[in-house]
Amino acid sequence: MKTDQKNEFILINSTFTPIDANNILSEFIKSKINYHKLDDFSQHIRFNRDSQHSKNRIEELKTAQQELKEIVENAKSMGLNLSIKSTVYIELTE
Repeated sequence: MKTDQKNEFILINSTFTPIDANNILSEFIKSKINYHKLDDFSQHIRFNRDSQHSKNRIEELKTAQQELKEIVENAKSMGLNLSIKSTVYIELTE
């Protein structure tokens, strides 16, 4: 596989009700938070140090979670759906 190869994956590209959008986004963020909690725990157990990167990401994700909750609530109160698009770009690097 070439190291300059780029890959693009469309993970979400649809319109959702506020309830469905909340479920999808909440589960995604919870998964990311759990990943970073486990990473921090692993660093602590294996190397007796904390992962500052993971601690920072957890806080950023919690902030994003609150902001997304507000957007979903606004859509719900206005009787609107949410269009969500998420694309992941992967590059091999050295």
